[in-house]
Amino acid sequence: MARASHGSVTDAIGRRIADGGLAPGTVLTLGGLEAEYGVSRTVVREAVRVLEAMGLVEQRRRVGVTVRPPSAWSALDTRLIGWQLAGPRRDQLIVNTTELRAAIEPIAARLSAQRSTDVQRGEILRLAEELARLGAAGLGNSAEYLEADIAFHDLILVSSGNLMLAAARAPIAAAIEGRALHGLTPGVPNPDALHNHVETAAAIGRADPDGAEEHTRRYVAAVLSEVRHTI
Repeated sequence: MARASHGSVTDAIGRRIADGGLAPGTVLTLGGLEAEYGVSRTVVREAVRVLEAMGLVEQRRRVGVTVRPPSAWSALDTRLIGWQLAGPRRDQLIVNTTELRAAIEPIAARLSAQRSTDVQRGEILRLAEELARLGAAGLGNSAEYLEADIAFHDLILVSSGNLMLAAARAPIAAAIEGRALHGLTPGVPNPDALHNHVETAAAIGRADPDGAEEHTRRYVAAVLSEVRHTI
């Protein structure tokens, strides 16, 4: 039987921390982890190093490996988001990520209306039309809709021309994908949200920052309301 890699051990320990199975303050030892997972000390050290970089644990000599509280975690790390989506904290994560979107996407859309290239505007319009087409066909929970939805939001963040906003692409995409993969995205999208996706694209296309910001604010509000209702 193949021995576990440091990646699989990292995932195993990370999931236990993310779902609360290892509570903050729990002290682990390298020797204990080595025995529990049947791996070498080198594998355990590498797994702990990764978890420490993510803020999940802290390693101190003569103490061991201590599990840190959620306030210390790298909340936007996509690997951590994946662990949380698979556990009991899934619902709260989806709400938190949607609240993050409500804070940054309207500003990103405003900037996109001011800074995006003609090529980017054309692609945003195309993606919005694709979302409308798939939504009207009742395919809001399809792989095609998910792909277009992630690409739409990704491009708005990128076309804002703000690297800090663009850095939020990965965690937002991970949360959108996680919501879909856990069956929380409806086949028939919220009509208000879908309409305002299209209107956001149109506003960006005509270089209307006020309209882009307002319609984005509306669709994120609709999504947040839907998320809170479904969970």
